[in-house]
Amino acid sequence: MGRITLDKVVKRFGDVEVIPPLDLTIEDGEFTVFVGPSGCGKSTLLRLIAGLEDVSAGEIRIDGKPATDLPPAKRGLAMVFQSYALYPHMTVRKNIAFPMKMAGLSQEEQDARIKKAADALNLTDYLDRRPGQLSGGQRQRVAIGRAIVREPAAFLFDEPLSNLDAALRVGMRLEISELHERLKTTMIYVTHDQVEAMTMADKIVVLRAGIVEQVGSPLELYKNPRNLFVAGFIGSPKMNLIDGERAKAHDATHIGIRPEHLKIVESGGTFTGKVLVSEHLGSDTFFHVKVDGLDEPMTVRAGGEVNMRHGDTIHLEPVSEHLHRFGPDGLRIA
Repeated sequence: MGRITLDKVVKRFGDVEVIPPLDLTIEDGEFTVFVGPSGCGKSTLLRLIAGLEDVSAGEIRIDGKPATDLPPAKRGLAMVFQSYALYPHMTVRKNIAFPMKMAGLSQEEQDARIKKAADALNLTDYLDRRPGQLSGGQRQRVAIGRAIVREPAAFLFDEPLSNLDAALRVGMRLEISELHERLKTTMIYVTHDQVEAMTMADKIVVLRAGIVEQVGSPLELYKNPRNLFVAGFIGSPKMNLIDGERAKAHDATHIGIRPEHLKIVESGGTFTGKVLVSEHLGSDTFFHVKVDGLDEPMTVRAGGEVNMRHGDTIHLEPVSEHLHRFGPDGLRIA
């Protein structure tokens, strides 16, 4: 079991309150992603759950039992860091075995768990190598394997893919998601990359300055952001945000339009501008457009066969049923 509850949890560094009173429940078996810009408190929150930082106020419970004052080793959690934290002089086998050796497990039990983890992570052929002989992705799998053999109540991942190149990140995202499907164990994953959050999570927690801005499934946050911050943060490319007066929306101070919800029309249209940059990605093309009367360029997602160049005039019409409207307080208008 791996249900984790945060009840009015607060974290202060001196006189600075980096996490105001925060309530959050992560259900057993759920893949929850903490996402937000740098400095938003997501790694601090993970470290509070792990016991690597002390809670200033409030309570943390794991499976209903108080865990606020428990040391990390007593919480039944396993953490995977972005730095891998492997012992360079040890083989992969010994790195994976290390936490079991410290826990006093028999050699027979250690061997059985190592085999199971190595099979799950495609590490069987690398057990007798040292970390320096492995790629970044392989080293990250060893770090995950070391966590798996502990059979924890939950896995805590702190930006585990940030040291990998783009291709390896995609591959490891798939591997971690498949691992979650097999193990059915609670996973909490911290990232600043909202693409990772959208592709991996059952539930996303969007943080800003230690405050939870919205909690929900990836599609819920994408389709129904509750405020301007979430609207502008979730989505790649990000949502176009336009002054309500310029968009002729009398009941909203801002209008949000996803790039895929702007149609290119032959003439007229709500917006007219000049193409600044065309990004051709095969099946899709993204146009960055300087629109008359707007300070910020708009991004338009079109089919891959649409061919426009720098300086071309473009006419755009929003798909009205997909507009997002926000009031003067920044909150979504229903």
